[in-house]
Amino acid sequence: MNVSHLTTLVIHHGLLGIFLLMALESCCIPIPSEVVMPLAGFLAYRHLLGFWPAVAVATVANVVGSLVAYAIGNYAGRAFVLRYGRYVGLTPRHLERAERWFHRFGEATVFFGRMVPAVRTFVSLPAGFARMSVAQFVLFSLLGSFVWNLALVYGGYQLNKQWQLLADHVKPFTYLGAAILVAALLWFWLRRRAGQNAE
Repeated sequence: MNVSHLTTLVIHHGLLGIFLLMALESCCIPIPSEVVMPLAGFLAYRHLLGFWPAVAVATVANVVGSLVAYAIGNYAGRAFVLRYGRYVGLTPRHLERAERWFHRFGEATVFFGRMVPAVRTFVSLPAGFARMSVAQFVLFSLLGSFVWNLALVYGGYQLNKQWQLLADHVKPFTYLGAAILVAALLWFWLRRRAGQNAE
């Protein structure tokens, strides 16, 4: 799914689109939340979407998608994931990276891994392989997803705010530039006309 499809889905379907995309991202479908959630912040700044509802819906969606991936890892196992993962863009390299994080940092990976590209999408699988406590898994997934989504939505909100400030400051220069352009075109036109009359 390319960026234009993601933005169209969020713009036209709002919170429902965010829920769908963020649930899929946490269910091992490589959808970039770095695109989706700043857009939500942009829409929140424009009052087309609620700031906190966007954060909350994305966080709940991440937990739902993560639980699906956790269940696959827990019940189907590593061999199943490696065999069929390629159909959703999961490569052995992706899985090995997520597993390395999990073996290195343990259950805290479920929290911190939510903020690391590639690891974030697949971290639920090694947690499932290791049969991590479901209660701990949900708690760490909820907290990590909340921090990540809040940061992205806030970033999109503030970036649009800066665009507005920039536009307000640039606007006088835009008018000045337009006036200079019109004056220059008028000068060239008058000069050309004077040359034609001289002939």
